[in-house]
Amino acid sequence: MSLQYESCSLFIINIMEPLLQAYTARSRLPASGDAAELSVIEGQIAWMVHIIAAILKIRQTVGCSQDSQELFDAELAARVLQLINITDTGVHAQRYQEISKQRLDRAILIFVQNFRRSYVGDQAMHASKQLYARLSELLGLTDHLVLLNVIVGKIATNLKCYAECEDVIDHTLSLFQELASGYMTGKLLLKLESTKFIIANHSRENFPFLEEYRCVRSRTNFYYILGCLVFMEDGPVKFRSFMEPLLQVAVNLEASADAAFRTDVVKYAFTGLMRDLRGIAMATNSRRTYGLLFDWLYPSRMPLLLRAISLLTDEPEVTTPLLKFMSEFVLNKAQRLTFDSSSPNGILLFREISKLIVAYGSRILLLPNGTNIYRSKYKGIWISLTVLSRALCGNYVNFGVFELYGDRALADALDISLKMTLSIPLSDILTFKKLSKAYYGYMEVLFNNHITINSVLNLDTSTFVHIVTSLESGLKGLDTGISTQCASAIDSLAAFYFNNITAGDNPPSPAALNLARHIGELPSLFPQILKSLFEIIIFEDAGNQWSLSRPILSLIMISEQMFSDLRAQILASQPLDQQQRLSQCFDKLMTDVTRSLEPKNRDRFTQNLTTFRHDFRAK
Repeated sequence: MSLQYESCSLFIINIMEPLLQAYTARSRLPASGDAAELSVIEGQIAWMVHIIAAILKIRQTVGCSQDSQELFDAELAARVLQLINITDTGVHAQRYQEISKQRLDRAILIFVQNFRRSYVGDQAMHASKQLYARLSELLGLTDHLVLLNVIVGKIATNLKCYAECEDVIDHTLSLFQELASGYMTGKLLLKLESTKFIIANHSRENFPFLEEYRCVRSRTNFYYILGCLVFMEDGPVKFRSFMEPLLQVAVNLEASADAAFRTDVVKYAFTGLMRDLRGIAMATNSRRTYGLLFDWLYPSRMPLLLRAISLLTDEPEVTTPLLKFMSEFVLNKAQRLTFDSSSPNGILLFREISKLIVAYGSRILLLPNGTNIYRSKYKGIWISLTVLSRALCGNYVNFGVFELYGDRALADALDISLKMTLSIPLSDILTFKKLSKAYYGYMEVLFNNHITINSVLNLDTSTFVHIVTSLESGLKGLDTGISTQCASAIDSLAAFYFNNITAGDNPPSPAALNLARHIGELPSLFPQILKSLFEIIIFEDAGNQWSLSRPILSLIMISEQMFSDLRAQILASQPLDQQQRLSQCFDKLMTDVTRSLEPKNRDRFTQNLTTFRHDFRAK
């Protein structure tokens, strides 16, 4: 294998050398030369770079570590690293619009990714002495740090020069993210002058792709990477310095007249700011780093967001980035939203969320349906529901405070969110996947966490039944995640009924009375849901049987008669010669199950239901 490795490497080097010489020579010629010939050379070199990248990848898969192989890897890598300096000099620096040049630079990025994983990764930092000794002889690259500086320099050049090529920008950012994500490589990046330049000069003047609409989605990833690097170092001073360009954008927007918000310049500046802030918010993964962004944003910047969503509700290209930023900002991942026990910040944050959701919802409902209703309405509504769901279950707000002090923030947010959901036909909710996930996720949070102050129970019976029926429809869907969310919501509703009405000793609360009234007007609601659950358990291969078992027990506990009637109905639908055996299956289902919803009792019933399903389906 060693001989093959050596012969292949020498063969590739012999092909690569004249191509590099020709490409270097062409960089010194005037731009008016034969562009077609240069494109051919770039194509040939790109193929060779891909081959070298594939060879270097072998080390990751088979763990080659012989010194001789390291030396040949160094010889191959040196040719590509030498190429990096050539591609951005002379006439080549004027060819970023050419497809062949873009393909060559993407090939170089693939090489760098494979080289990094083999020789610069966190696990390979100190195991490549022979390689770096040879690279030092060939190119003066003495260690990892010098090499990383070359790589980051190439990253910066691509981000500066490929403003109109989304593919190269995205591929470059992917490499940058890989480097920033590694603990060791991330720390090393912070020592580099090229990295310090990017962090200190992340303006549109230095990186024109930030101004290009076709690269607008790349902004979030760019600022996520920069945020990860900035947050590796402690200190609010460095963070404030990093945020200065964004602060200037925000201040300029705040000074703009309301009429100016309709202009393309202001809209683009605002949406860009939202995408940038979303990337930075994604990078906050601790209480400390989240606190830096929270203090920067609240309270001074929040009025700008409310103003924009109020003025531009009918502009989804503005509201979508804003709502997606808020969706990230309110997400309590890694317990980053943990405020001091005496801090009101959690409550204050929810009040701002409520203002935004109410401002958006109250206006979007008044707008006529466009030709593309998903883009004009549904997308904004499902992101709003996601924002509210994440805030309601984030565990950083004491929601009892709002009712105690007569604050309408929670009630208004719940009210407008329900109005938005009710404005969408159930058929559309089930058709659009993202809308469906957001809707059922919101319903799960609403029924699980806020049923006692839940405005769902205050609705008229027909509307309440519509919502509960939508949960039954979600149970029957093909998406296991949605089915599980619906089961959880139904379980919460049935358990609330059992605890407060069926088995309740104290006088029922207003919420319990409302629920009893709804069920009294449509007594078939719970039996129908119980029937659907049993049909799924018995006749379908559901992957979430544990989740489905929870609402089944809660519904059985509500009424033994309801369960008896369903049992008789199911048995009557089966062949006569099977009914006695199946009746015994039902008898065993309730073995050792008491009339309670205690965790141990639930677990016992779940075990029995698994056995019941197996025995029922046995021939």
